[in-house]
Amino acid sequence: MNVDKAVLSFAGVVVLLGLGLGWIVSPYWFLLTAFAGVNMIQASFTGFCPAAIVFKKLGFRSGNAFS
Repeated sequence: MNVDKAVLSFAGVVVLLGLGLGWIVSPYWFLLTAFAGVNMIQASFTGFCPAAIVFKKLGFRSGNAFS
C-alpha cells in the first residue's frame, strides 16, 4: 500500500468514526468529521498532509499525490 491509499483509507475511517460517535455518543463528535473534511480540502490545495508524513515515516512507499 502506498501513502496515497493509506491517507484515503485513514480519512475514510476518521469520517465514519466521527459519524458513528456523533450518532451514538454526542453530536460534538461530528466536529471530527468536519475536521477530516477541512483537512482533505486543505491537502488538495497545498499538498501538505500530516497523515502522509506519518505514513511515510512508518515505511509506506510514496504515491502520486504525496511523494
